[in-house]
Amino acid sequence: MGPIGIFDSGYGGLTVFREIIRKLPQYDYVYLGDNARVPYGTRSFETVYAYTRECVEKLFEMDCHLVVLACNTASAKALRTIQQRDLPKQPGVRKVLGVIRPTTEVIGRHTDTRHVGILATPGTVKSMSYPIEIRKFYPDIAVFQQACPMWVPLVENAELDSPGTAYFVEREINLLLRQSTHIDTVVLACTHYPLLYPLVRHFLPQHIRLLSQGELVADSLADYLTHHPEVESLCTKGRQTRFYTTDNATDFEEKAERFYGQPIKAAKVKTLLT
Repeated sequence: MGPIGIFDSGYGGLTVFREIIRKLPQYDYVYLGDNARVPYGTRSFETVYAYTRECVEKLFEMDCHLVVLACNTASAKALRTIQQRDLPKQPGVRKVLGVIRPTTEVIGRHTDTRHVGILATPGTVKSMSYPIEIRKFYPDIAVFQQACPMWVPLVENAELDSPGTAYFVEREINLLLRQSTHIDTVVLACTHYPLLYPLVRHFLPQHIRLLSQGELVADSLADYLTHHPEVESLCTKGRQTRFYTTDNATDFEEKAERFYGQPIKAAKVKTLLT
């Protein structure tokens, strides 16, 4: 038995993690951020897969039987390959879940016009994961995507209130809305973007619904554990949380509070890949 593992390329997954803990506080958790190799959004499928697989295996070594990829890019570029190629080689019960499916399987409940907008990293947009997954559940929904290459660096550098951030947020929203005048629901399809929620809401017309992923993923995880007792029984319940990073632990602690909402203590783990 062991904790539930939460993985992200950096800090953004902490916005999902805080919602998971709010929903499921009874479990033990280990969070691992691959800050030494962030960002993932501009990297190739092969590189994201290699980095994500290494970090997932690190969490397995920490006795995690269930790992959540709290990262849209890793979910888009690495999850399926890990599930199909790597998990069958693992001993015992090992499961890896992502953040895209929990969002796409409920999106139909939020749109009336059946026109949905996706704001995401270039890597997530290029993967076409959201249009593909949404089509599986709701073939009648039209999906429009807009890559936001500057948003993650701006969030990482705490430029939430700068004029430059406002410029890029407004620009990307306008580019998205030009694709369809019927969009009535927009998804913040990156775990960094909740920190930009007030700014996005400011520039987005009020009649358009704006969805963050944290609560959707937390609800989906709770449902998964209910319906998979063979996995749930392997998750320890001691309300203990540990944080790890592949970069400097002190730097991680300083920035993580902004995403997680409270101070944390972290330790560094080494990576083999460069």
